Amino acid sequence: MSDEIKALWQRMAEGWAAGDGERFADVFAPDAEFVNVRGEQQHGRETVAANHGALFQTRYRDTKLTAEVHNIRFITDDAAVVHVASTVHTPNGDTTDTHAQAVVERRDGEWLITAFHNMIPAR
Repeated sequence: MSDEIKALWQRMAEGWAAGDGERFADVFAPDAEFVNVRGEQQHGRETVAANHGALFQTRYRDTKLTAEVHNIRFITDDAAVVHVASTVHTPNGDTTDTHAQAVVERRDGEWLITAFHNMIPAR
């Protein structure tokens, strides 16, 4: 189960690298709750896809995302809280670190992110 959950972040990173909002958001449940690093709330996979599609047309074009799952805490057999450290890499070598706390659920045999809160770690 843990490998399936970790794979969500690999798929997310692949969508980011492709600059594809829909592919990025494919790991989220249709009714997902997403809070970005600025504290803006987004409701639903379609909104996450649209907002990231727009984001990839800004200074985030041609950037890469790496993610490392630090902790998975199962609440039930079908739900877990996940902590993930991520880094956005720009073509010129600049980086921005983020940390996410997410809730993942297994629905109809598929793991999806149902709640996601992303933040920039305190220094």
